[in-house]
Amino acid sequence: MCGIVAYVGNRRAFPILIKGLQRLEYRGYDSAGVGLISEEDNNIVTYKQAGKVDDLLKYIGKKNIDSTIGIGHTRWATHGPPNRENSHPHSSSDGKYSLIHNGIIENYSSLKKALEEKGYVFKSDTDSEVLMYLIEDVYKNGLHAYNDENKDLKWNDYENTLYKAIRIALNEVIGAYAIVVMDQDNPNELYAARKGSPLVIGIGNDEYFVASDASPIIEYTDKVIYLEDNEVARINKTQKVEVKTITNERKLPYVQKLEQTLESIEKGGYDHFMLKEIFEQPKSIIDTLRGRINPKTNDIILGGFKDHESKIIKADRIIIIACGTSWHAGLIGEYLIEDLARINVEVEYASEFRYKNPIITKKDIVIAISQSGETADTLAALELAKEKGALTLGICNVVGSSITRTTSGGTYTHAGPEIGVASTKAFTTQVTVLLLYALRLSQLRKTVDRENYDHLIKELTLSPYRIKKLLELNSEIEKIAEKFKDSSNFLYLGRGVNFPIALEGALKLKEISYIHAEGYPAAEMKHGPIALIDDEMPIVVIATRGDNYEKVVSNIQEVKARGGKLIAIVTKGDTEVKSIADYCIEIPKCFKEVAPLLTIIPLQLLSYHIALMRECNVDQPRNLAKSVTVE
Repeated sequence: MCGIVAYVGNRRAFPILIKGLQRLEYRGYDSAGVGLISEEDNNIVTYKQAGKVDDLLKYIGKKNIDSTIGIGHTRWATHGPPNRENSHPHSSSDGKYSLIHNGIIENYSSLKKALEEKGYVFKSDTDSEVLMYLIEDVYKNGLHAYNDENKDLKWNDYENTLYKAIRIALNEVIGAYAIVVMDQDNPNELYAARKGSPLVIGIGNDEYFVASDASPIIEYTDKVIYLEDNEVARINKTQKVEVKTITNERKLPYVQKLEQTLESIEKGGYDHFMLKEIFEQPKSIIDTLRGRINPKTNDIILGGFKDHESKIIKADRIIIIACGTSWHAGLIGEYLIEDLARINVEVEYASEFRYKNPIITKKDIVIAISQSGETADTLAALELAKEKGALTLGICNVVGSSITRTTSGGTYTHAGPEIGVASTKAFTTQVTVLLLYALRLSQLRKTVDRENYDHLIKELTLSPYRIKKLLELNSEIEKIAEKFKDSSNFLYLGRGVNFPIALEGALKLKEISYIHAEGYPAAEMKHGPIALIDDEMPIVVIATRGDNYEKVVSNIQEVKARGGKLIAIVTKGDTEVKSIADYCIEIPKCFKEVAPLLTIIPLQLLSYHIALMRECNVDQPRNLAKSVTVE
């Protein structure tokens, strides 16, 4: 949720930290702070401020920032309000150590009480400060006091270091964390650890970078180490990275090459990341399809899926778990897999899945969908599914993420970095992968005849080019947005596979414009929401040609009879809905199975333009963060 960046080397640390925080600000922007070891007196100097990174820069002004080591943090508030006191970094009681933290310490209350009894005085409301004091206490007041023999921890008695203290302290912690710790007595050294929250170490020439993801690193190096859960790294600028588990097991760090480019995380001439990412969708879908459809036979080849096909086709059911936009993609997957492959599919909110005592067997397949691959609720649901013996697969966008390491297989979406908090290209690439799954399973189970299968493959491969054409309607959609920017409520309606699109369209509007919006199955409108409709209420209806077209037209008539303002997404050449609706946006003719890839595009653009006209921050909407790594 929060963004972490750190540096140790021979360069000026401050510019690296600030640039890194700006690139990580999508993870949280309630407050920001940096900690540096001053070259003047070797003391830790901390600057932090409520608000965004720009607010921090204004606060710092011309203060002392000379240092070659530092840590930085941009916060999404959990424990305590977004003020300076609760901002990171958090210092030890004597000011010798400084810590930044992403995650939630679940047992912070009991730890805090024990530390208060020892005389520690807390300056913030955060669980992170509790962790800082715990590490300090372990180091200062006896490593052995925390080295419970019942935990079977094998420590070298002669080792009495902060590195050891961190490892011991983390054995006392329940919850999730990614942390970086700095010690003023060791200005060439950082310590980093993770459990449940991502952390990557970039390797340079006598320099190291640490961050929540690779975006602050790729400018300087393409060599990285991804820390695993329960690992702690000692990072000295003149030495190789040392990694141990919290139980003192030495690990050999795996160095891999980054595939991202600097250009992929820049705006590239667009006003906002969200707009850039909307317009990147044709390329993202092409990248997701690349190498996965045999051009001669139309056979689908999915490496991380293929190994498990024999089990999947015999499965009693497929359970899809996800949150937010990924959950909407999962709903589309349900329609596609059930329709084409004839396998029972259930779609669950990952956040609710664990708490309903779900029935899961070894005959079930559980598919987790997540852009980041780090969503805490989804990871927790996955662990439960694994415990009960289900085969687990993942669909995610970030290479090396926790979901990819937790599942038995799966598929990357190849959307490229998505910086805008409101997901766009991640969604359409997730739907693309789910359609590939549905088509591959239909082929294996022989539930779709060859002619229809080939037609569907062709439709899928044509969809990026149709989206590119659809994006040319941007200025037309902007004009429609102007008419409704001051509305207080929206209703989105769709049927069949376009019902999840109605949900996603409503979510996009809520996320970035702060307008209340609801998505409903069109037929359910008359079972309650119709009471809301008057001449002030905009209704967005997805009314493309398909199985339910006539019934959707009837629903549109019901809206019109009550004075609602109608915005309709229709198939090119439509005349019936055009004669009723106030505004129509045409999509190219296509099969119903690929229609969601097209129908969502106008809704993304509509939300974007409305939010912009309302002077909202479309890339960083209030109270949200890109990667939700807390439960």
